[in-house]
Amino acid sequence: MARFVEENERIKHEYATYLRHAKGQDNTSIDKVQAAIRRFEESTKFKPFKKFHRQQAMDFKAYLDRQKSAATGKPLGASTVDATLRLVKGFFHWLVSRPGFKRVLTYPDVEYFNNTRKDGRVAHEQREIPYPSVQQAAHAFQAMPFETAFQMRDKALFAFFMLTGARDGAVASLKLKHVNIGLGHVFQDAREVNTKAAKTIHCQFLPVDPAYRDCFAAYVTYLREVAMFGPEDALFPKADVQAVKGKGFTNVGLSRKGFSNAAKLNTIIKGAFAAVQMPQFTPHAFRKTLTELGDVLCQNWTQRKAWSLNLGHENEATTVNSYLPMTTQGQLDTIRNMAGQGGPSKLPERA
Repeated sequence: MARFVEENERIKHEYATYLRHAKGQDNTSIDKVQAAIRRFEESTKFKPFKKFHRQQAMDFKAYLDRQKSAATGKPLGASTVDATLRLVKGFFHWLVSRPGFKRVLTYPDVEYFNNTRKDGRVAHEQREIPYPSVQQAAHAFQAMPFETAFQMRDKALFAFFMLTGARDGAVASLKLKHVNIGLGHVFQDAREVNTKAAKTIHCQFLPVDPAYRDCFAAYVTYLREVAMFGPEDALFPKADVQAVKGKGFTNVGLSRKGFSNAAKLNTIIKGAFAAVQMPQFTPHAFRKTLTELGDVLCQNWTQRKAWSLNLGHENEATTVNSYLPMTTQGQLDTIRNMAGQGGPSKLPERA
């Protein structure tokens, strides 16, 4: 069986060009679209797009229900299925107006890619994702050693996540010049830093335990005065791996280059928690920890807005909805505690 159709490949290339130049999508987003379309082709045994029939859309849903995740071996998650259907629907919505498709494809046909309302709600339902408390984070941080260059880097990395709540992808691409220790300021310049949606972010160190700032400052001093790092060198460099006679390839110290992605940063933070027998929280979980802290410390709307902007959110609702959702238990406790507040007896009299 053919694993690709030449005409399909040409059309997919045209669509990728459209997404990149007309819609401004990046390569990561386009790769997800291409993977979703590939799944659809597999479900049809690679029939040409010009032989589309609405039954293929219905069969595609059944096909996705039977698929297993390559990572877990379990059925695809509701959010994965929903996103795949949405991406493929977008592709066919674009195809409707293309030459040669008007006779075989209509906008009503494209609607057959819609997910069921029930499954759509399940896919977008907020889930309670665990995150460390301020105390748990402090415990894991204090247990981290700070002697070798690699230990200093790792502990300073933990401190930096707590000081800023920055996204791991951005942190992996930061350079020394982006940090001003004296001002406690981090300039996430989208021209050089891998920020979400290529958005430039000005970040001030958050009011957390001073031990985090002291650790990070000591690390930066080490890089500048001992390792002789310059402004263009990575803030959190990877290992300098070289061939050593009799030892093969080995780490000889810190490189001046950063990591290509955030995978290693995640491993470091997970390892810090695992070392003290705690759940292996990720760097992204710190954003929920810090949002919860901000909810306690912020005393007015100005402070709440500033805290939200510090996390890279222009809209404060994003911070609240994404990182401070009310749990079911929180909802129940809140209503239960309102029982002693007077209820209807406190309402004003009607005129």
